[in-house]
Amino acid sequence: MSKARYRGLVVIGPSGNGKSTFGRALAERLRWSFVEGDDHHPRANVAKMARGEPLTDEDRAPFLDSIAHALSSGQAVAACSALKRVYRERMSEASGLPLLFVLPQVGRQELQRRMEKRTGHFMPTAMLQSQLNTFEPPASDEACMVLDGTLPPEQFAEAVTAYLTSGN
Repeated sequence: MSKARYRGLVVIGPSGNGKSTFGRALAERLRWSFVEGDDHHPRANVAKMARGEPLTDEDRAPFLDSIAHALSSGQAVAACSALKRVYRERMSEASGLPLLFVLPQVGRQELQRRMEKRTGHFMPTAMLQSQLNTFEPPASDEACMVLDGTLPPEQFAEAVTAYLTSGN
């Protein structure tokens, strides 16, 4: 598939890896819309996570479908954990678009530090290990690029943009 054919991007990974920060920077650079995945969680999911309870696959289904629908018009960047391959496949199928997934890779200690530093987010730091246990790193046959999650957002966006415009 030609890289120029990607009509939607999803910045993925566990909580604290910079999905929203990098997603916004990427959307701004591409002049695409930004979809904040956290805004697509049903209230019951938010309440469950706030209580420290991990989500099930069934809990995640409407969340993933809602984000996929938001991406379906194309030229959008979403921030969504998409922790499992099956979630990424579901989003690709439900959006009807060729999606590129982008993983900002960050070590556990940095994830924890970032989560402890942020305020006003429903995801407690205690849930980090559950997310790491669930996370399935993208396989080589998935449409995914992995970048250093400690890059400045502008450099991250530049690297993804360069990849998208590099042709076949």
